[in-house]
Amino acid sequence: MKTYLVAGGAGFIGSNFVLSERRRGEARIINLDLLIYAGNMMNLESPEDDPDHIFVQGDIGDRSLVQDLLDRYRPCAVINYAAESHVDRSIDGPEDFIQTNVVGTFYLLEDVRRYGGTLSLDEKGRFCFLHISTDEVYGSLGPQDPPFREETPYNSNSPYSASKAARETTGSLIKGLVPVK
Repeated sequence: MKTYLVAGGAGFIGSNFVLSERRRGEARIINLDLLIYAGNMMNLESPEDDPDHIFVQGDIGDRSLVQDLLDRYRPCAVINYAAESHVDRSIDGPEDFIQTNVVGTFYLLEDVRRYGGTLSLDEKGRFCFLHISTDEVYGSLGPQDPPFREETPYNSNSPYSASKAARETTGSLIKGLVPVK
């Protein structure tokens, strides 16, 4: 059975991914979530009743915790949904957004990079780091504007979108070591 480390797996999008994967029954989920305002255990079906859904309350910025989870469970993928979100909250208090979305993601990527050094060549070829973002990094889209594409330049207009754009660019830190999708 494959093992995925899912960061932010109790939030709205992350929990739906976790539930979908557990219903398929093909992967063990190590679900790391800080359980702040967006993460909620009620989004999940009783993980304590599922031995292949291991919930860990913690922060992606806690390097010793993340390194322990990577070393202990040896995931073939790390999927990062963890983030501070909501534009209005970022305007009122941008520090949490920078700390989690930029610094926390940097630490997570560094821990994954270290972990990648412990993988065999075959394991490296199968490993995946999947990073979840937002269209907010591209700015506003008017009714007559063409749709955003991956090549669209970033045009952040809030601390939230700027922090998400910054975290996307940190993905280049592990490019070449493990596939980044």
